[in-house]
Amino acid sequence: MEHIENNKELQFVKDGPWSELYALTEHWKSDLEFYKDDLRFLHHLIEKYFMWITKPENLDMVKELKVGLFDLKNKCRDLLDKVQRHRTQLGQMVEDFNKADAGIIRTEHEHLEEEVANFVTTFRSNRKEVFAITEFIIDSESLANLMDN
Repeated sequence: MEHIENNKELQFVKDGPWSELYALTEHWKSDLEFYKDDLRFLHHLIEKYFMWITKPENLDMVKELKVGLFDLKNKCRDLLDKVQRHRTQLGQMVEDFNKADAGIIRTEHEHLEEEVANFVTTFRSNRKEVFAITEFIIDSESLANLMDN
């Protein structure tokens, strides 16, 4: 009986959704590339208004935003690298199953999934903050009048 259960477990791991996990990592990669481009846009947005800021408290807010965007850019780059390495491993599992690696790769996948989800949450929060602070600075510095002229 134990042999049958072990055989079922081996079959599940071997036939597991490796190709589905591979496809999921392709979506992660695509999303992260989008976020990378969006981070570039947000950085450009901040730079566009940074030179017009005169109030020290506004300068401090923008400096903090820039640090946050820099950290997110680095995290995004690191995640893209991790996702690519993981995709390569999954591709190898699809082509040539190795039971010894299966558990490790599944655990890595779970951790990577959590990292991507945390990145997205942080990114969205940061993005909202960039727009809110940009709007506040435009209003408080009277930049809207400068830009209309």
